[in-house]
Amino acid sequence: MTARSGTGLARQRRRTAFVERQLHEYRTLTIDAMLALLPQREPRRHLYDLVPQYPLRAGKGLRPGLCMASCAAFGGRSEAVLNSAVAIELFHNAFLVHDDVEDGSLSRRGLPTLPAEHGLAIAVNVGDAMNVLSIEPLMRNLQVLGPELTWTIFTEIQHMARQSVEGQAMELGWVRDNVIDLSDADYLRMTLKKTCWYTCIHPCRIGALVASRGAIDADRFNRFGYFMGAAFQIQDDILNLVADEAKYGKEIDGDIWEGKRTLMVIHLLSSATPQERERLRAFLDTPRVERNARDVAWVRRRMDSYGSIEYAKSSAHDLAVAALNEFEEAYSEAPPSMEKKVIEGIVLYMVERDL
Repeated sequence: MTARSGTGLARQRRRTAFVERQLHEYRTLTIDAMLALLPQREPRRHLYDLVPQYPLRAGKGLRPGLCMASCAAFGGRSEAVLNSAVAIELFHNAFLVHDDVEDGSLSRRGLPTLPAEHGLAIAVNVGDAMNVLSIEPLMRNLQVLGPELTWTIFTEIQHMARQSVEGQAMELGWVRDNVIDLSDADYLRMTLKKTCWYTCIHPCRIGALVASRGAIDADRFNRFGYFMGAAFQIQDDILNLVADEAKYGKEIDGDIWEGKRTLMVIHLLSSATPQERERLRAFLDTPRVERNARDVAWVRRRMDSYGSIEYAKSSAHDLAVAALNEFEEAYSEAPPSMEKKVIEGIVLYMVERDL
């Protein structure tokens, strides 16, 4: 290792530690406020005791972190945006529960998924409960933000949720109908709807709207959040193939088992020979329960052979660079601050994480 590369690695580690430390603080505030909202009544064993399971598992706290940091960057108070951050985090965990049901996932953040441990019916109901519970902190915004801004935040959340379920429908539909004629643009549009709006765009928009009392043009964050969210999703898909499973907390190669149309799968489909493409089409047309480890390993080897993972890494890097450029525009009116530095650091952190 050269001195220069060693210096770069040390700088990356310092940046990672800084971002993770700040995200942990935002996450702690959010989770504590969320737990305080939980009803202290029955039924507990099959509902309210299960609601905090995913939120309490080790997570990055990216969404409430972006929301609260954006608010602070534009001069807002954490108390003013906390209810909105709690609502976003509840929606996020509800999406995770429902995703695990829809995908048949077995592990989440290093532990069994709710459907794997408690069954599909209970898991679906817990996810539904999280969606219902997310309404209360938005209602509490009335006391803090007043009716007009509260309604604005409600509108943001409604758009966030609708875009997310539409993107999920696209991905589920591709799997159900065994769609294989997909382009990078198809993947990025699905990712915009499924991931970017609720992971990056709306948390930034909501934080800035709260800080400015609704005066800021929230559309200024759309391009920044799109590029950042797309880079995040591609990197997450890559980690599903290459991460240390003990640290990653989810099933390695799980996306292949589930037949998801990741950027790597789309690249492989476009690069493979006609015979390989037909074998891959047949594999993707096979129900998950009938797939076997040999075929999954074959798909993984083909990805390596055609450089599909490297292609995705390059795409994530390009999107992160674009996000950094858009960051300068989106936060141009925010004065220098620790929170502004956190947001900029998150962009690099999301594509540097190697779990």
